[in-house]
Amino acid sequence: MNLFHDLHQVVVSALAGLQGDGLLPATLDLSAVTVEPPRDPAHGDMATNAAMVLARPAGRNPREIAVALAARLDEDARILSAEVAGPGFINLRLAPSVWQALVAAILKQGADFGRSRLGGGRRVNVEFVSANPTGPMHVGHTRGAVVGDALARLLAFAGWEVTREYYINDGGAQVDVLARSAYERYREAHGLSPEIADGLYPGDYLIEVGEALKAEFGDRYLDRPEGEWLPTFREFATARMMAMIRADLALLGVQMDVYASEKALYGTGRIEAALARLREQGLIYEGVLEPPKGKTPEDWEPRQQTLFRSTAHGDDVDRPVMKSDGSWTYFAPDIAYHWDKIERGFDELIDVFGADHGGYVKRMKAAVAALSDGRVPLEIKLVQLVKLFKDGEPFKMSKRAGTFVTLRDVVEMVGPDVTRFVMLTRKNDAALDFDFDKVLEQSRDNPVWYVQYAHARAASVMRRAAGLVATDDASLAAADLSTLDDPAELALIRRLAQWPRIVETAAAAHEPHRVAIYLGELAAEFHGLWNRGNDEPSLRFLQEGDSAATQVKIALVRATAVVICAGLGILGVAPVQEMR
Repeated sequence: MNLFHDLHQVVVSALAGLQGDGLLPATLDLSAVTVEPPRDPAHGDMATNAAMVLARPAGRNPREIAVALAARLDEDARILSAEVAGPGFINLRLAPSVWQALVAAILKQGADFGRSRLGGGRRVNVEFVSANPTGPMHVGHTRGAVVGDALARLLAFAGWEVTREYYINDGGAQVDVLARSAYERYREAHGLSPEIADGLYPGDYLIEVGEALKAEFGDRYLDRPEGEWLPTFREFATARMMAMIRADLALLGVQMDVYASEKALYGTGRIEAALARLREQGLIYEGVLEPPKGKTPEDWEPRQQTLFRSTAHGDDVDRPVMKSDGSWTYFAPDIAYHWDKIERGFDELIDVFGADHGGYVKRMKAAVAALSDGRVPLEIKLVQLVKLFKDGEPFKMSKRAGTFVTLRDVVEMVGPDVTRFVMLTRKNDAALDFDFDKVLEQSRDNPVWYVQYAHARAASVMRRAAGLVATDDASLAAADLSTLDDPAELALIRRLAQWPRIVETAAAAHEPHRVAIYLGELAAEFHGLWNRGNDEPSLRFLQEGDSAATQVKIALVRATAVVICAGLGILGVAPVQEMR
């Protein structure tokens, strides 16, 4: 049940009546008509812009349309009043029975309340994390993992068919550095002093890799030329790092559907095939790029190169795909990888990248637009930095990682649920402060605790009510809910009614943080009603000596818990049954 959809249909039907009366043209496009919560709740329960957006195409004054439309809307039994405001907005106030019926609908639909068909079964690939397999994931990867996984959950809830994908960057020079670093730890495992030169990875996490290499190969490669051991050590160490990354993701409750290898693109003709596709469109050519203004990018050479004409699809400059020495640039396999996604039949692509990939956005979108003839949209979401604090000071780096705080460090300190929720309290492209003290404190200022406390309170009430009334969802939904009419109770129900709309707007915008914000607002309404019950006995959830009244109020408590659970499920957070 989506009240906003229902009322939108009421408005559209009323507009059809005005068209039948000749007040509006019969061919009028109604797609811009919306029904939304008013900016000021004091103005009503919902508002429609119908008269404002239809005035010009209809050739009429917006207020004239609004007055006629309001008169028709007033005829609907669900609408208490339709009031024209300003130049032509219409504010709607709904009958209490509408809100009471919503509580029953939530209890009947249960976990499916708010689930949407917005996605229409379209196939979307969400690629996220994709950290280099050279070490444990750091806190920046943590935020990307949470954002990507929550977005995938949100889209699935809203009707998309979602594939979660991790692109393993195992084809570049960084895996050779990993192999050389592991070799030093292999020597260390044999009692020799490791020579961790500049440019190698110094983290202690490679000590166990060195031990594993010793167990696997003994002293076979000690003091042997690099050419003899590099390929073997590269493959061995990469596999070990990916096992570590998978374990770290599991700590956060993240499960990938696909792990795609960059190395698998080399020597298979896939890169060549993708570039041939672009060449057929006249988008690959030999040329020399102008020297860039400002900082010179790593892939610029003042020599003739093979270039992709990405400016034909909105990029600022054309991009090299092959260097003058005949080797691929980093961009070439990425083009082939996205071509592979398109070939697999996805309708939409989403990449979740770190903020340091900002320069990659236009070129990658240009490549996908060219490869798919504009059919497959690509959205790239950049995840900004996370600043860690503890005891009022910046949090120190991890000794195990060598240079950064790891995902495991964070999860072991605060748990996966707190980690995930906090990472979603701000939009992905805004910097985030993560204060280890604040995210664990029990106060309203801590959004994680505040939402979890609301669910724990609801669960506590349900346990206490179990011995007094029937608390199963079917019995609660069948109760006479007409006494849920106090302004504080109706305010909570209005907030519950927004859940299906939040799901759709958040999914359409690809912004899972909206769910976290909504849960905070819902928790505030629930705590507010609880607190009012301390002063007004008639609002208490358990009505002593009145089982009928108790059951009605428990129905509202249970409906609130259902929505909180659904929202936390999208965030990947488990609801708590009691606070400790």
